[in-house]
Amino acid sequence: MKKIVVLAGDGIGPEIMDSALRVLGAAMGSDSSVFSFDHQPFGAAALAIGPTPLPPATLQACQEADAILLGAIGDPRWEKAPFTPEQGLLALRKALGLYANIRPIKVVDAVLHLSPIKETIVKGTDFVIVRELTGGIYFGDKAEELDSAYDINRYDRVEIQRIMRQAFRIARTRQKKVLSIDKANVLATSRLWRRIAEEVAEEFPDCQLTHQYVDSAAMKIMQQPTAFDVIVTENLFGDILSDEASVLPGSLGVLPSASHGINGVSLYEPIHGSAPDIAGQNSANPVSMILSVVMMLRESFQMESLAETIETACFDTMNAGILTKDLGGDATTDAFTAAVIARLGGMQDGENVI
Repeated sequence: MKKIVVLAGDGIGPEIMDSALRVLGAAMGSDSSVFSFDHQPFGAAALAIGPTPLPPATLQACQEADAILLGAIGDPRWEKAPFTPEQGLLALRKALGLYANIRPIKVVDAVLHLSPIKETIVKGTDFVIVRELTGGIYFGDKAEELDSAYDINRYDRVEIQRIMRQAFRIARTRQKKVLSIDKANVLATSRLWRRIAEEVAEEFPDCQLTHQYVDSAAMKIMQQPTAFDVIVTENLFGDILSDEASVLPGSLGVLPSASHGINGVSLYEPIHGSAPDIAGQNSANPVSMILSVVMMLRESFQMESLAETIETACFDTMNAGILTKDLGGDATTDAFTAAVIARLGGMQDGENVI
């Protein structure tokens, strides 16, 4: 039995987590005993009952898990507290060595009308951003004085090798094309990045490696998003480019993510925040959480058939016009979830559920 630690978290987290787990249970049917679910307090939910957003028992459970599902993190009531919910997430990433952040960017027909980019440009977009998450300028030495400041951007061989291998492994399941984004015409770290990328590429002769500077890549993501397959880049560039790319579908509510660790356990979560303004209103979009479960099935458990079944049911429900408010529809969280579950039942029975 595989152990999944569930961190429902804050805001809309518990609502969308409940939806995703109901969908997973419906898809698995009598096979649901494959997984055990360990619900643990995390973030503001943990601060409400104790002194820390990451209790020792929660961390231990995560370290012993086969995978982790996170709903959302953040609560404005704790913004000025000694410990914030977000500090719990940073501490969890550090403790688990979550070095690789994976963000699929996919624009399905149901959300084409929401994209700020012309339909002729964005239609068919389907690529993955692989961001190095624990190195670079965010973690380098830094200092701030009255009139000057500095941040050191540092990478070493091992950090670059492992994120590159992650990108190539993902590319092997797709179109086998890896684009490494850097600023090698200016930055020493980028020149090291490019050199090691070339070395790692030799381990994957069935894949194609190309390079592009970050500034031109930022423009191309908006101009030709369908040209990409797998993008791999360093922490700062990945942070900026993944947020830029999240604009393409027109809603954060449909985008999942995964963070992979050095020691094997991975964390899966939507890229959006906790949306406390709509918490408890049965109006949150659960798609990003459902698709995070899909990523977990694929990447932690290699259950491709089940993942494909849930993903197809989710997208087919959206294409049928059953959409939550953020996508221009009027379906509640519960109504959308019920529609996906009904479609799963029809797929299992060999029927076409409309």
